[in-house]
Amino acid sequence: MRIGIDLGGTKIEIIALDAAGRTLARRRVATPQGDYAATVQAVAGLVAAVESELGQRGTVGVGTPGALSRVTGRIKNANSTCLNGQPLQDDLQAALGRPLRIANDANCFALSEAVDGAAAGAETVFGVILGTGVGGGIVVRGQALTGANAIAGEWGHNPLPGGAAPGPACYCGRSGCVETWLSGPGLAADHLRVTGRTCTPEALVAGAAAGDADSIATLDRYAARLARALATVVNLLDPDVIVLGGGLSNLAMLYEAVPRLWVPHVFSDAIATRLCRAVHGDSSGVRGAAWLWPD
Repeated sequence: MRIGIDLGGTKIEIIALDAAGRTLARRRVATPQGDYAATVQAVAGLVAAVESELGQRGTVGVGTPGALSRVTGRIKNANSTCLNGQPLQDDLQAALGRPLRIANDANCFALSEAVDGAAAGAETVFGVILGTGVGGGIVVRGQALTGANAIAGEWGHNPLPGGAAPGPACYCGRSGCVETWLSGPGLAADHLRVTGRTCTPEALVAGAAAGDADSIATLDRYAARLARALATVVNLLDPDVIVLGGGLSNLAMLYEAVPRLWVPHVFSDAIATRLCRAVHGDSSGVRGAAWLWPD
């Protein structure tokens, strides 16, 4: 049995998979806000509860919003800031009494979709999370790439190509990051800057469907920015498939608009890269964490 944990900023999710990838159990609890010790206890409690329910012990993989530093072995780059600087792997292994594997949540998402999702069978996959933040993960021949600095796929903290300088401020300390434009809050902030009106991404979609010109224009700008940002990924990585996940991946117009709009920015006479929506939806991250143990 494989157990996966998705350690998010607002919820912690657990899934147990059998050898064929079928779901045996799945639960969610709220993430203890700003409390590292309580977060470790919550993860350990979820694992204990699921193993008790199923009557068996499993391998454990954990997807986090950051990464393990190659230098310190502690979490870095997490937008759930209470995790940063903490020995999360060591503490969870002590709490669970076994080794576990930790990876960035976007890597877990990409791995899930590469194993048995929208990109099943593809050699090179780039997975994108478009949600409260923006993340990216790379899978090659069924293996998630971590990289020499444990930042492979950190596409959200590159500057947006063609973005107005200096661009919106990012929590990472820089300005104009892809995340500040293409996250859910970034989409809402762009609409506010241009129209002076506050509007959630859900309301923008509803407004565009009803023919509101401002909502349509905001979503068109979003698609154009996503196309430019993904064109840099195609030029650098040349993936077979790019899979979108997160709340904004539900914007159906992206799957027609973005491949059309990225054409002038990709250095090729033809573009074979496919842009797909995640098959496993919001379960992809937690499933990918479970697949960190492939055997």
